[in-house]
Amino acid sequence: MASAIIVFSHLRWDFVFQRPQHLLSRLARHYPIVIVEEPVHDTERTFLKTYSPAPNILVCQPHTPVAMPGFHDDQLPHLQKLLRELVRDYDDHLAWFYTPMALPLLQELKPRLVVYDCMDELAAFKNAPKQLLQRESALLKVADLVFTGGQSLYRSKRDRHPNVHCFPSSVDRAHFVQALDRTNSHPAHREIPGPRLGFYGVIDERFDVDLLGSLADAHPMWQIVLVGPVVKIDPATLPQRANIHYLGQQPYEALPQFLAGWDVCLLPFAMNESTRFISPTKTLEYMAAELPIVSTPVTDVASCYSDIVAIAGDAESFIAACEAALLAPPEEHARKVEGMRRVLAATSWDSTVEQMRALIDITPRRQDIPLIEPAAVPVAIDESEAPNVNLLRRDEASRFAKTAIIGAGPTGLSAAYHLGHDAVLFEKNDMVGGWCRSIRDKGFTFDHAGHIMFSDDPYVLELYDILLGSNVHWQDREAWIYSKNVHTRYPFQGALHGLPPEVVKECIMGAVEARYGAAKPGATVSSTAKAADCCADGGVALSGTNVASLEKRGPANFEEFIHQVWGAGIARHFAIPYNRKLWAVPLTEMETSWLGGRVPLPDLEQIITGALEPAAKPMGPNARFGYPLRGGFQALVSGFVPHIKGTIELSADIVAVSPKQHLLTLADGRRYEYESLISTMPLPELVRIIGDEAPEEVKQAAAGLKHISVRCVNLAVARENITDKHWIYYPEDTTLFHRIFVQGNASPECNAPGGFGITCEISYSPDYKPLPLSGQALIDRCIEDCIKVGIFRGDDKVIVANEADMPYAYVIYDHARARNVDTIRSWLAMHDIILAGRYSEWEYYNSDHAFIAGKKAAEAVKWVERKSAVAAE
Repeated sequence: MASAIIVFSHLRWDFVFQRPQHLLSRLARHYPIVIVEEPVHDTERTFLKTYSPAPNILVCQPHTPVAMPGFHDDQLPHLQKLLRELVRDYDDHLAWFYTPMALPLLQELKPRLVVYDCMDELAAFKNAPKQLLQRESALLKVADLVFTGGQSLYRSKRDRHPNVHCFPSSVDRAHFVQALDRTNSHPAHREIPGPRLGFYGVIDERFDVDLLGSLADAHPMWQIVLVGPVVKIDPATLPQRANIHYLGQQPYEALPQFLAGWDVCLLPFAMNESTRFISPTKTLEYMAAELPIVSTPVTDVASCYSDIVAIAGDAESFIAACEAALLAPPEEHARKVEGMRRVLAATSWDSTVEQMRALIDITPRRQDIPLIEPAAVPVAIDESEAPNVNLLRRDEASRFAKTAIIGAGPTGLSAAYHLGHDAVLFEKNDMVGGWCRSIRDKGFTFDHAGHIMFSDDPYVLELYDILLGSNVHWQDREAWIYSKNVHTRYPFQGALHGLPPEVVKECIMGAVEARYGAAKPGATVSSTAKAADCCADGGVALSGTNVASLEKRGPANFEEFIHQVWGAGIARHFAIPYNRKLWAVPLTEMETSWLGGRVPLPDLEQIITGALEPAAKPMGPNARFGYPLRGGFQALVSGFVPHIKGTIELSADIVAVSPKQHLLTLADGRRYEYESLISTMPLPELVRIIGDEAPEEVKQAAAGLKHISVRCVNLAVARENITDKHWIYYPEDTTLFHRIFVQGNASPECNAPGGFGITCEISYSPDYKPLPLSGQALIDRCIEDCIKVGIFRGDDKVIVANEADMPYAYVIYDHARARNVDTIRSWLAMHDIILAGRYSEWEYYNSDHAFIAGKKAAEAVKWVERKSAVAAE
C-alpha cells in the first residue's frame, strides 16, 4: 500500500476551493490523504470529527475545550493525543505542511518524508501568529522537499533550503471553459444589469477596498459583482454602493456560471506586505473564460502576464484600464485570447501533481532518523546549582551547538544572521526582539520605550532595507522639551526662545562663562569631533560646535562636566534636573568616558540665535528617522528571522552556564554543549547563572555593576492626532515620567481607528529612586500628569492602559564600571565566551550599534574557528 500523506492545513476543506483541494484531490489517486485541520472549540470535551469529501480523502477536525485559535501552543496537548491515536492506522506515511504553526505536532509522527507546500507568505497576513516566522525557519530545516506557489515565494525561499521547487497556481481548464457558453450565466445575475465587472475569492486585508469604491463611483452604471467570503476584516469597512453586489461564498461548481455573465475580470489587490508574494489562482481561471483581466501590479501577475493582463497601479489607471477592456476592438481581444491559450496549454493541475509525485519518488526517504539528532554522550551537571531545572529530563542526552547565542534581541539576532547554519539562538520569551519587542493591545501598537531607526553606518542602512523592504516610514524628527510650562525644541541649549526672560539670560551668561573658562582665546579647537547634547542620550549632534581637549584638571564626574561645558544656567534649568531624573543616581557618581574624550564647547552664536527667535526644524543627517510602517519596532527585528540559517529556540530559558564544560542548561531540562558562546544577556545575570565556577573577584565585579530600570505606561485615548510631536522630555519633578514617546506618530499604523497611543517612560532604581507607585495607581498618576502637561484633555476617554517593565534599561557609567567590566570580560574570554550588546558589554548602545555588535561577535567566532583550523593543520 502506498504511503499515506498526513496534511496539516490552516484552511478548511469546505472553504474556498483552491490550491490544497486541487492538489490533494489529485494526489488521492495515488496516496491515502489524511487532512488535519485547525481545531474547533468545544466547551465540553476533546474528540476528532472526520468526514470524507472525496475518494481516499479523510478530513479530520479536532474539537478541543481550548478557545485559542489555530495550532496555538495551548492546543498542543489535546492535538498530540488525538494525532497519536490517528496515526496508528498509518504506519507508513509522509508529512505535508501548509502551515508551519503545526510543526510541533511532527514529533508525534515518524514520517518517511516531510514536504512543505508554501502557498502564501502567511506571516504577512492579518492576525498572523507571532511565532509563525520562527516556526517556518524550523520547518525549512526539517523539510525534505519544499514547493512554492509562485515565483515570488520561490525567490524568497530558494536560499533557505537546498530542495525548493516552484509550482505556480495552475488551472482546471475543463471546468472553467464552461464559461465560454455566455448564455449559461448564473441566476444571481438576473437582477444585475450589465456591464458586469467581477471578482471571486476571499475578501480580506489583501483586497483594495478604496480602489473598489473609486471604481464604483467613476461609473455608476457599471455593476461590480463580488463573489466570496469576507474574513479578518469588518464587513462594515467595505464600500456600500448601489452598483456593488456582495454575493458571498459560492460553490466551486458555480464559478464558471459567474464568469459567463461577466464582461471584465478584476484582480483588485491592495499593494501591501500581505500581497507581496501572492500568486492568485484565479488569474488562470479567468484566462480559461477568455475574458479581459485588469489587475493591480501584483508581482507574480505583472511579471508573468503583463502582455495578457492589464496592469494598473492606481485608481485612475485602473478605471482607465477597465474602460479600455470594455471598449477593446475584437482584434485586440483576440490577440490577448491567443496569449491566454498559450499559457493554459503549458500547465494544468494534473501535470503539476505528476511533477510533484516525481520529486517525491526521487527524494531519499528517512530511515527512522530523528528530526533532531542528540549528541551521543550526556554530560553530568550539578543540579543543585540550577534548582529551577526540570528534573524529569535530566537523563536526556545533551545536544550540540557549534555556536550558542543567548538572547534574541537585536544583537543576538544580528549575530545569528551573520553566523549561518551552525548557530543556535536561545530566547527565553516566546518571540524574538528583546526590548525591541512590540505590544499589541486593542488595535494599538506600543514598544518597550521609544525606538527609532537612525544610523550613519552604510551597512546598517543596508540592513534596514533587507529587514523591512517597503515596510518603513521615514519622517522629520519632532523632539521637544516641556519646562517652565512651555514647549521648546530639542536640544534645549539651541532653542531657548519662549522660556522666561530671566531663564534665557541665565542660560546665555552661563554658556559664555563656560565657553571662555574652558579654553583660552586662540586655543586650538576641532570642528570635526562629535558634540554631545545636554540630555546625554546621544540623540542629536550640533553642527558647528567647537570642541576642545579635556585638560588634566577636567571634570571629575558627570555633574561637573555639565557645569563646565554648558554653564550654570543650562545646568540648573535643564541638564542637571533632567539627567538626575533619567539616571536615578547622583550624577557625581557617574564618570564621563562614555561622552567621549573631548569636551564640546557651546556654540554661542547658535545659542543666542535660538534664544532670539524660534528654532528652525532640525537639519543634518539625523533630522529624519525611520520606523516600521506596520508591526511596531518588532517588525525590524523580526525581519532577521527569515534570513537566519541556524536554529532559533524560543521559550528557552538558560538557567545555568558551565564555562569549564562548555555546557548550557535550560529550565526545561535540555542541555547543549557548545564550542563558542555569544552572550547578550545582562552581565550580572550571566555571572549569576555561572555560579561557583566564577572566581570570587568576578562575582564581586558583577555585583558592582549598576543599572537603572524603566517602567513604561502605555496609554491610548479615544481621540486622534493629539500632538504633532514624536517625543517630549520632562526635566521637572512635576511629572513622574521623564519622557513621553508619542507612539501614535511613529507610524499611523500604531493607532487603532479613532484613537491615539503614547508611552510614558519612568526610570527607577531600588537603591536611589524606587518606583513610587505600581499597577493602577501608577497608571492613574501618569494619566493625571498627561492632563497636567496638556498631552491629554480632562474629557479624554482612556481606552487602553497597560504597563511594561524593563528591569535592565540603561547601564550606569560609575567610576568602577570600566574596571569591573574588564575583570569579567577577561575571565570569560579565557573560556570562549564572547560578550556582545548593551547589557553584556555594559555599554550605552542604540539598536544600530547593537546590529554592529552582533556582526562583530560573529566575526570574532569565525576568526577563532579559522585560527583553530590553521593550528590543526
